[in-house]
Amino acid sequence: MNNLLLSGVSPYHIDAIIGARSMVAIFSSGAFVFGLSGGLAGALKKLDLFGVIVLAGVVGMAGGAVRDIFLGLPAVAIFDWRVVTAVLFAGVIAFFAHRPLLSLHYPIQILDAIGLALFSVIGTDVALIHHAGLLAAALMGVATGVSGGVIRDVVLNEVPQVLRAGLYAVPSLMASGLVVWGYEIKALSLAWYAMAALVCLIVRLAGIFFDINLPQAK
Repeated sequence: MNNLLLSGVSPYHIDAIIGARSMVAIFSSGAFVFGLSGGLAGALKKLDLFGVIVLAGVVGMAGGAVRDIFLGLPAVAIFDWRVVTAVLFAGVIAFFAHRPLLSLHYPIQILDAIGLALFSVIGTDVALIHHAGLLAAALMGVATGVSGGVIRDVVLNEVPQVLRAGLYAVPSLMASGLVVWGYEIKALSLAWYAMAALVCLIVRLAGIFFDINLPQAK
């Protein structure tokens, strides 16, 4: 995984700034929180242990796999033991601790928002590393961020949030756009990446807590 992510890396990419190990740690963290959101959604639908773990794994790893497929790369993340361990652990936690976790306010949406922010930034950066155009890189960031949630909702027979919650794809695109802009003006830094992720997180949480959406068809 590290070699694939680092091929052709310039000093303006996150791998070069924080190092490959930190990059994998962040990616694994994103996979964990996405996996936990998927596992909790499965537990809420009363799936069995296997179903909860499978849903956690699919949701946690789908974004990176979709991005890599579009970029013509092997989806190596799904074979990385650290990522697989993270989503398996998330599934187990979701199954055995779903009652206290679901008793909290908006647990699935908040975890999903954190995963959305991390994956949108990472997905855009990986696309830029592999020489995607600016628009394509931004779209790959969105695809990385929203694919897990889309698959989770489809598996659970629900309308995907990205199609009914205006502040879902929009904050992902904002984060991706900021990364692309920073790359274009050669201003990318750890603070810049953090700012992009934070913007995505804040806007998404605002949409959740204040029920802000784009106009809907009626």
